[in-house]
Amino acid sequence: MVAFDRNPQDFKYLRLLSRQFPTEQSAFTEIINLSAILNLPKGTEHFMSDVHGEYEAFMHILNNCSGVVREHVDEIFGDTLTFDEKGELCTLIYYPREKIELVRSQREDSPTWYKTMLDQLIMVARSLSSRYTRSKVRKAIPRDYAYIIDELLHTHPDENNYRVRYHERIVESILETASADDFIESLASLIKRLAVDHLHLVGDIFDRGGGAAKIMDRLLTYHSLDIQWGNHDLLWMGAAAGEPACIATVLRNNLRYDNYEILENDYGISLRELVAFADATYTAGESITPLIKAINVLLFKLEGQIIQRHPEFDMTNRLLLDKIEHDTGTVTLADGSVWPLTTNDFPTVDPADPYTLTPQEQHIIDKLVSEFVTADHLHRHIDFLYSHGSMYKVANGNLLFHGCVPLNEDGTFSSMNCLGTWHAGRDYLDFCDHIARRAWRVGDRDALDWMWYLWIGFNSPASGRLVRTFERAYIADKSTWVEPMDPYFTLTKSPSVCDDIMREFGVAPMACSPTGHIINGHTPVKTTKGEQPIRAEGKLLVIDGGFCRAYHPKTGIAGYTLISSSRGCRLKSHRAFTTVAEALTRNVDIESETNRFDQADRRRMVSDTDTGAKIRSQIQDLRQLLDAYRNGAIEERA
Repeated sequence: MVAFDRNPQDFKYLRLLSRQFPTEQSAFTEIINLSAILNLPKGTEHFMSDVHGEYEAFMHILNNCSGVVREHVDEIFGDTLTFDEKGELCTLIYYPREKIELVRSQREDSPTWYKTMLDQLIMVARSLSSRYTRSKVRKAIPRDYAYIIDELLHTHPDENNYRVRYHERIVESILETASADDFIESLASLIKRLAVDHLHLVGDIFDRGGGAAKIMDRLLTYHSLDIQWGNHDLLWMGAAAGEPACIATVLRNNLRYDNYEILENDYGISLRELVAFADATYTAGESITPLIKAINVLLFKLEGQIIQRHPEFDMTNRLLLDKIEHDTGTVTLADGSVWPLTTNDFPTVDPADPYTLTPQEQHIIDKLVSEFVTADHLHRHIDFLYSHGSMYKVANGNLLFHGCVPLNEDGTFSSMNCLGTWHAGRDYLDFCDHIARRAWRVGDRDALDWMWYLWIGFNSPASGRLVRTFERAYIADKSTWVEPMDPYFTLTKSPSVCDDIMREFGVAPMACSPTGHIINGHTPVKTTKGEQPIRAEGKLLVIDGGFCRAYHPKTGIAGYTLISSSRGCRLKSHRAFTTVAEALTRNVDIESETNRFDQADRRRMVSDTDTGAKIRSQIQDLRQLLDAYRNGAIEERA
């Protein structure tokens, strides 16, 4: 063997690589393949945020890919189909099974209808598949019809139209064998799979709406995605890990929105003992129900215990149970102001020891902790959040995180005492990611307490505001409800501040994102007050437009989503989703307005992306392997 003059570690790596590519031919064949992939258009990225359990709206936007499917249908068919015909085709793609059932119930399921729909679906799938390698398309095709769909996607006219007749005969056979329903579902699934290459969920899947468990079930099977944890996600993660204050907060959040189903039916969390305790202990007939009274007091006691354990959280001004004057029914806030309470019903609060649970309260909390940490369905979902999620992500020149990067008023990064060590900027978010994973893996007291802080703390990157839960629960005057926000939310109106933050996280301009973007959710964009989602000259994109129905009056819309494709970026503002039934019967799509920005002067290719950088590195390694084969440093294997 010829002496190899490269670094020994490089040589060891090349020997390992030679197991996968054991000959010169296999190595240069892969180089050719990878070089070709670099020249394909970049895949479409779909960004969503703050879904908040709104299952039907989420599924519709997932199905229509924020309008990408309709855009392709318009482009492919032009004037050859009417507006209504395009709408019917799109609805079939979004909801194939339900649409077929409706057509059948109306006795319109003729062979002509089936053949027309199959031909149109094949045209859409063929157009979308042209952006990918045949290998990737084959992997995306539903297994049951893989061979047939692959044939249909690559049927093109020839001199004697043999291939066209072959195509027609396949479609006729599908109809003759009564397999058209399944085949249409498979084609619709493939179209949606090819329309979006990757999904980014920028936090807050849980709370408010009652469908978070169904959303998570769907995400478990989605082909490619990442998640940036929001404060509501972290809250549920802490609850599943057994943190009592997180559990009490989860219960309170969902009880206030009447979401009993997700607790009891989806995750098997029994509220029976809590309800019985509340009814037996608290007075009914006031503006606050006994159940909410009970969970409020449990929560504020448990939060008080965490705050007392962690003076570094700097939250002593949130210790308010001991500031209640029970004789007068008032509370003194941190600024010295005194306010009347909407109830003076605190039978389990000992003024001399207000943050200690009674034996009965402790029993209830212990039982709830046991149920949360043993809920299998919930744990599958939380495992998925950990395996596919993180505090932040840098992807294709974009910086994604849910809330904020805590800043001081002068724009410098705010430091936080993290278990005795100070962290700021990217280093602080890395600590938060680490401590969240430690809470799940180890479950020690400090890590669990941090899960609660990440949910609600002023200096938490997932929260970034001073949450007034007590005031909102017990004081009628809304002036006490105002929640100061981290300076991040005002300072990032400046492009230079956004540049500083992106630089901190190593975000560099790329061909697929020339200026770079910060992409956030968390704070609903109030269009009714003139707020805009595109800020700081396009460097900050806030895509929380209010999926949650409760926010629609404030935001004026029902959510933003972002599309990044080979042609540039499109921000979609969506009107409220009605119902699936209306979508089926009237072919009604969510009304969306499109704001195009950061448009490409040329198509952005795979070579312009993070994937392209990885492929170029792989090609370089393969070229070194070729050199090693050709100079005899590594022997080929048959």
